[in-house]
Amino acid sequence: MNVVFEAELWEWDARRTETWTFVTLPADVSEEIRERAAGPRRGFGSVRVGVAVGATAWKTSIFPDSSRGYVLPVKRAVREAEGLDVGDTFTVTVELLDY
Repeated sequence: MNVVFEAELWEWDARRTETWTFVTLPADVSEEIRERAAGPRRGFGSVRVGVAVGATAWKTSIFPDSSRGYVLPVKRAVREAEGLDVGDTFTVTVELLDY
């Protein structure tokens, strides 16, 4: 399963000393992933994915969020390589690897 979508980078303050940034997968995509990934899952309900943003590609996991659907963490190296800041909207390609 491959999906391409536009998403806004947002920030979640996990702890006082750490800041995490994410994009939210579209609701219909999150629902389809839930259906395909039913059964035993990895820690925190994560699903392994391949991701591309601009010229940067990497493997990571997406995580279910009770209010948003699935969310994708975007690490600092990717943000710096692609010149992304919180609030920016950009194209994301996600490929499910394990389901």
